[in-house]
Amino acid sequence: MPQPILMPYLTQARAPLTREIEVVNEHGERDTISIPAERALTVYVDNRELVTLMTLGAHPELLVLGFLRNQRLVRSVEEVHSITVDWDVGAAAVKTRSGIERLEERTAKRVVTTGCGQGSVFGGLMDEIDTIRLPPAVLTQAQLYGIVNAIRVQESTYKSAGSVHGCALFGVKDGEPEMLIFVEDVGRHNAIDTIAGWMWLQENDVPTLAAARAALPPGEAHFSGGDPPENCGPAFDLVFYTTGRLTSEMVIKSAQMGVSIVVSRSGITQMGHEVAQRLALCTIGRATNKHFICYSAPERLQLQPELAGLNLRAMA
Repeated sequence: MPQPILMPYLTQARAPLTREIEVVNEHGERDTISIPAERALTVYVDNRELVTLMTLGAHPELLVLGFLRNQRLVRSVEEVHSITVDWDVGAAAVKTRSGIERLEERTAKRVVTTGCGQGSVFGGLMDEIDTIRLPPAVLTQAQLYGIVNAIRVQESTYKSAGSVHGCALFGVKDGEPEMLIFVEDVGRHNAIDTIAGWMWLQENDVPTLAAARAALPPGEAHFSGGDPPENCGPAFDLVFYTTGRLTSEMVIKSAQMGVSIVVSRSGITQMGHEVAQRLALCTIGRATNKHFICYSAPERLQLQPELAGLNLRAMA
């Protein structure tokens, strides 16, 4: 039987991330490979069906908590009494302490997102943009290269099975950036929501960091050494990394998390660029090896062009 999660305690409600299937290659040879084990998780809030998320299911409680936060449906962790995940029926039951005011009205307007699968967000995407004030974070080019390399060497489901997106949160102070958490899911929105849920517990100084760390199995998410509150404290600048493209929703979610610098292996959309400029949020895309493009807020990036090697375009 599933056990309720009295917030902010996290249980071990996990499911296998991959499954084995038999395939045939171009030579007619049969082989067995791993593929991501995508599954549906229907979220109920106070017995009302809210949304169905397609997910790997590695960290469902954090995913649900971050989803509620990023949809602006819950303002405080203390508003959530419990989250119960039952993989037998593919459901997450959220119990709030006092209900969510105007829930039906606030979820009536649904926008289908650009995320993998068919995600959705509720309400106006731009409603709270002008209220967000981002911290004065700065990233050096050397630190950017450190982030890209950390992702390159990170053990991941993508390397073994493909077909997933990865997101990570880095703490940057002096020297090499420190990876605080790494999450993969079938869609980048699920991955960023999971990180948002993890961050939210810490922002509210909830004494469950050991439980949060234990709830994420080895190889499925990564916490670096040291205590997370110190890593995520004001002495650290936070940098968010995603393998997916920087759409308006991804930029807004990053800003809601208080992150001023976002790095992507992919590119940016027009609306994502417009939102980033409006927020003075630094977006860096096409970041592979030594190459990158800074799309917005270049004042947050301390360039060190000598680290990039030869400029073949300039030599042509």
